[in-house]
Amino acid sequence: MIEMFKKVLRGVSYDRYLFKKELLKARNWLKRDEALLLKAWALATFTGAHKDLILEVFDKIN
Repeated sequence: MIEMFKKVLRGVSYDRYLFKKELLKARNWLKRDEALLLKAWALATFTGAHKDLILEVFDKIN
């Protein structure tokens, strides 16, 4: 499941609104440990463009 969300996030990374929407969807669907793995991957992959969104979305699961 996590691989599917990675693929979707890569596909919508051009649009901040869609990126946040899909990131929220992923956070809600994944188990806590999977969500933390996705957060780490997203920060490593999209830090330049979406760091603020990633931290905002995953702020409540730490």
